[in-house]
Amino acid sequence: MELFSEIYSCYYQVLRHLLCSADPLTIEDIRSRICGEGFEESLLSIIPKLEDGTWNLFEKEGKLYRSRISSTFITPVSGLEKAYLKALLSDPRMGLFLDGGQRDALDQMLEGVTPLWKPGQFYYFDRFSDSDPYEDENYRRCFRTLLRAQKENRFVDIDYTSPNGNRVHHHYVPARLEYSVKNDKFRLLCLRPSRSGDHSHGQWRRNRIPDTGFTKNAETTDPGLDPNGLYPNTQSLLRENTPPAIIPASCCPEQTGGKMRLEILNVSRIQNVLPMDKILSSPADLNTVIRRSYYQEPLRLRIVDRRNALERAMLHFANYEKNTTKIDDDTYECLIYYNQGMETELLIEIMSFGPMLTVLGNERFLSSLKARLQRQRKLAAEMVSAQSIQTEQ
Repeated sequence: MELFSEIYSCYYQVLRHLLCSADPLTIEDIRSRICGEGFEESLLSIIPKLEDGTWNLFEKEGKLYRSRISSTFITPVSGLEKAYLKALLSDPRMGLFLDGGQRDALDQMLEGVTPLWKPGQFYYFDRFSDSDPYEDENYRRCFRTLLRAQKENRFVDIDYTSPNGNRVHHHYVPARLEYSVKNDKFRLLCLRPSRSGDHSHGQWRRNRIPDTGFTKNAETTDPGLDPNGLYPNTQSLLRENTPPAIIPASCCPEQTGGKMRLEILNVSRIQNVLPMDKILSSPADLNTVIRRSYYQEPLRLRIVDRRNALERAMLHFANYEKNTTKIDDDTYECLIYYNQGMETELLIEIMSFGPMLTVLGNERFLSSLKARLQRQRKLAAEMVSAQSIQTEQ
């Protein structure tokens, strides 16, 4: 068992908490804690190694598991961990979470440590080129204000530029900040009070302004943005039988009047953020809102665990809610829950995985997959034909 893993650090934290337990645990207790602090598929990796004694971390006393180490032990920071932390400090996104003084202090603590990698060693061939300006001071200031407001359930006044040049000015409650690896952008899931006839929560400013300088060609523009700058289309977040972009009253704090509008904004298009005095008494149940947006039938995959396929699949689809079940010795079924806004990106990720993964359903996804493969086949044939004509000439 390795001392440290930058990929599976969640597993190590789960095990640390299990080992620090002063009281013996039943296997049901262990399962509950793993699901609460890790992922459901973590059970597939952790439980078998605990039960058969591979990791030898617990003494088994009947049906109880007692930690072999003291609950007060302190784990020293290894050289590999220091090298990993040093590498993280070179990532420009770290400036969003740490101010200059904090970064300088960490740099001093890790002085003389060789970073595990350098940013220049990676080439991202499938990423959009118009990434967020992580080193821009105004972007960092807005990001930190949003992050602090999210933690405090605080309303903020956001001045936002849509892709068509309109300025949007509204009051929001930041609910979640998400990062898209493919787009190299942060997006803000935020809530806006929606009250009939009440326009005090925000207004539109129709003046045109110069573009912020981002490239807007077919290769780099984020395809998920709608004309107002929402990402993705907010209607795709809700089921057909739910009013578009309105969060049900059961998911909202009482002080908002029972209705909130969910909007998703590209953080790079936020021009200014001002914190307000108003605070929600309790956060809206955003996870419930997102789950309501899922298609009723999830994507169903069969994974044959050869060439480390299961491990690769769990990493590949780590950002989706899913449920994985073992069918036999090397075959697993994985259910991935998604909505319309996730569909295109999920389709691309499925196609890029390889032959150890088979799509079993649903019919909607299978139809989209077949159509995309047919388009690619047609495009490839046209390219071959064009090359043949050029060669003949």
